[in-house]
Amino acid sequence: MIKTICLKLISCLESLKAFPLLALRWILAYGFLTPAMEKLKNFDSVVMWFGTLNLPYPKLQAYLAVSTEVCGVILLFLGLLTRLISIPLIILLSVAIATVHWSHGFSFANNGFEIALYYILMLFVLLVFGPGGISVDAWIKRRWLKSNHSR
Repeated sequence: MIKTICLKLISCLESLKAFPLLALRWILAYGFLTPAMEKLKNFDSVVMWFGTLNLPYPKLQAYLAVSTEVCGVILLFLGLLTRLISIPLIILLSVAIATVHWSHGFSFANNGFEIALYYILMLFVLLVFGPGGISVDAWIKRRWLKSNHSR
């Protein structure tokens, strides 16, 4: 009896597994949206700021950061190329931790690396598990598998 209840519970929970991955993607996309838009609006200031951080080629770094964040927002929201975009976003956040946040410690309240670390962990989950069943990636996979089975 307990075994049956446990199996039914597990089956029920399994049917919901796409939703946490969708939520992670949308929370991350929303989290990157404002910084990406601010960097776009104030691009020259970002280049100057990157220069003060002694980043090599600050203009190139600014282009890379802005394009990664903007693409990240779009791709994470759609669940398109989710695993692929997770890699440059993890790199971007790692650079942000190393150059800006590390010296302030862990706490978000002190401009520390707390939030960036949480984002990295969420992106790592998406890198490992993929975008989930509610995504363009999953739709493409279903279509591709369907077309391969019909041959």
